[in-house]
Amino acid sequence: MRLRNRLRTMPPAHRVSLNVHVEHWPIAGAFTISRGVKTEATVVVAELADGQCRGRGECVPYQRYGETVEGVVQAIRAMDGAIARGLDREALQQAMPAGAARNALDCALWDLAAKDARKPVYQLAGLSPPKPLVTAYTISLGTPGAMAAAAEAACERPLLKVKLGGAGDPARIAAVRRAAPRSELIVDANEGWTSNDLAANLAACADANVTLVEQPLPAGNDEFLSQIERSIAVCADESVHGRESLSGLVGKYDAVNIKLDKTGGLTEALAMAEEAERLGFTLMVGCMVATSLAMAPALLVAQRARVVDLDGPLLLARDRPDGLRYEGSRVHPATTALWG
Repeated sequence: MRLRNRLRTMPPAHRVSLNVHVEHWPIAGAFTISRGVKTEATVVVAELADGQCRGRGECVPYQRYGETVEGVVQAIRAMDGAIARGLDREALQQAMPAGAARNALDCALWDLAAKDARKPVYQLAGLSPPKPLVTAYTISLGTPGAMAAAAEAACERPLLKVKLGGAGDPARIAAVRRAAPRSELIVDANEGWTSNDLAANLAACADANVTLVEQPLPAGNDEFLSQIERSIAVCADESVHGRESLSGLVGKYDAVNIKLDKTGGLTEALAMAEEAERLGFTLMVGCMVATSLAMAPALLVAQRARVVDLDGPLLLARDRPDGLRYEGSRVHPATTALWG
């Protein structure tokens, strides 16, 4: 059965109402990447209720993609009438562009359908039961000494994601490797390198036995990647959004990072994963810094990924009730009290 056909929903038996609200979740310490520092995660939650059940979806508006919290809230609220008239997931894909707003609504529709059917989302989507997965744990960008201290504190974790993206990156990755000699390392440069320093930074990563480097060059200025030989897999993040962006990445990237806030929800993410595999890309599933409500649907896509980066709740000072269960770096699928 084709995925597209599996994703349709029946018109609701009761009128569905929409509620949207903004939440602020403090980060434990600070989260630093090449673009700046965050001390809290601001998320938008869409709630759908049909008089009997409630479905929820969480998204993170991202300024890098021209999104604001106010704009995402308005975009979700603008769908109130269509939702009341029985908008389903398939129609939603045409009614809204990919992005954070559609993600929140798409995941809320999945959750509501699961609650109404009394079946988990994975069954509704025709997927196998999800299993616990090992997630990366993020080391924020900082001085070599600060990053080494953070890596040493996390050195028992099997997979560390190291934020780079500035002058002195070779020293940073070398310091992290010394501090965490047994961990697998992946690197996220967040578009912070240039064609001039790319070779030196990739060589430093190779010396540190890094497995994968995410988005070394700015999106839209990454053609140089198709002209160089490299011994480390390079993964697209800001350069990839939905299925339509995949074909232009062939020859430049080895892997793609699927994030639901970019794809516009679980529906497109599942379809995108199939298409990416068909084109020969290795899959990574990532996240913004958010609560377990945002991670839960991404975990379904992550079941087929080589690299899983769903540590958002681990970076928060606290998570929401009924959040995902993390045992070290192993994250367990959601309970129905949370989502799906």
